[in-house]
Amino acid sequence: MKIACIGDSLTEGRPGVSFLKLLTAKHQHIEFDNLGKPGETVKSLHTRLEKSKLATYYDLSFLWIGVNDVYAKLLKVQAQPVTKDHQEFKDYYVNCLEMILASSKHVVLVTPALIGETIKNTSNMELKELSSIIQSISSKYTNVSFLNMQEVFEHHLEPVNSSDYMNTNVMRVMKDVLFYKNPLRK
Repeated sequence: MKIACIGDSLTEGRPGVSFLKLLTAKHQHIEFDNLGKPGETVKSLHTRLEKSKLATYYDLSFLWIGVNDVYAKLLKVQAQPVTKDHQEFKDYYVNCLEMILASSKHVVLVTPALIGETIKNTSNMELKELSSIIQSISSKYTNVSFLNMQEVFEHHLEPVNSSDYMNTNVMRVMKDVLFYKNPLRK
């Protein structure tokens, strides 16, 4: 079985731990392709998929994109283009999905993660709207499933007293991502 994981830095495994490495170690009989790219937005993913189609046919693909479409708006510098509104986001997302379906038997659409730890902040409310759009898109296809990862994060963060800290300084974010130190490594 071949599985593609397509998305942004969370898919790639930055910062911190790559869930793909964990899956590969646990399921050695499955071939995983990590097609995550840091900073990716739905618009930049669309451009990437147009320029280089998926080279392999996959039994299953996961599409996890959207958090940078909101997070990039908080930064003073945008490395990747973002959509101007929710309709444009939907249009680009559907086009990305169509390109992935051309090379996949089944696709799982994963909602964007959260920004910061405060569930009801403005950014997370916008991500919730994007998640609704993604869920709506998934319902139109028989070979597409929907995974509400945002609900999973919310479930774990609701009982926790957390800060509203979100770093929007580009240099600090780069430093955090590039020089992340796993506390388990010495």
